[in-house]
Amino acid sequence: MSGHSHTGPAGHAGGAHRWRLQLAFVLVAGFFLVELLTALTSGSLALLSDAGHMAADVVALGAALVATRIATRRDTTGRRTFGSYRAEVFASGLAVLLMLGVSVYIAVEALRRLGDSAEVASTPMLVVGGLGLVVNVIALLLLRGGAGESLNVKGAYLEVVADTVGSVGVIAAGVLVGATGNAWWDTAIALAIAAFVAVRAVLLGREVLAVLGQHAPNGLAPDDVTDALAAVPGVTDVHDLHVWTLTSGMNVATAHLMTGAGADAHTVLDDARSVMRTRFGVEHATLQVEPDTHTGCKEVTW
Repeated sequence: MSGHSHTGPAGHAGGAHRWRLQLAFVLVAGFFLVELLTALTSGSLALLSDAGHMAADVVALGAALVATRIATRRDTTGRRTFGSYRAEVFASGLAVLLMLGVSVYIAVEALRRLGDSAEVASTPMLVVGGLGLVVNVIALLLLRGGAGESLNVKGAYLEVVADTVGSVGVIAAGVLVGATGNAWWDTAIALAIAAFVAVRAVLLGREVLAVLGQHAPNGLAPDDVTDALAAVPGVTDVHDLHVWTLTSGMNVATAHLMTGAGADAHTVLDDARSVMRTRFGVEHATLQVEPDTHTGCKEVTW
């Protein structure tokens, strides 16, 4: 006998925060054009590096918006039994690749400039850096509310966090270049921005790979789940347990529950589903209840 939560999640976390992504996208895309033009006219590598990362922000936010739309699209093929929710995880993976790509580009360009006597206009750096900081702070406040619930929104949020640091770096570079007349500060801060972006990308990438690798969700230990299900009255053994994340806010589990003689399978199933829902927050748990005299599971090879 098997069962699962028929109600399912009321909605995925990314879709609930779609409006945040939309507003952030408009703000960031508009400012990117301003920053890119200023970077090209001022000769600032720090400003150009920040514009490059801002471009990654635009793509990442756009991909996140597309992913939330795909995730809510009804399956017409009958083959996507889990829906298209994983699109949001792939969008987060794209954000990781973009962040790493921008970091490498900044580092290569900065190293190429070492020893050069490039002239950098500090005033445009300060003006655009300050404006960028305002735009990024607004975007951060918009995305912060959904970053803890959706990996998709978190990817966009971390992009903007890194870009906020970039804006601070641009302002610092502008001040230092203006005060010392030495363009080396522009290159040094550009390298620092690249390192910061790379570290954030790696941390987010680990989360994305954990979801795609179907690892147990953070804070949900398989041993704890096994012990809780084994404590359900009538259950004598728990095996073949799998717990993973479909997308942010949507954890899934499957397990086989062995029952002793006289145990009511319907009651065991209801109690076990209640444990998964109330204690572990797993709404979609497929549980197979079978008597302890059943030996069929021993034939499973993986």
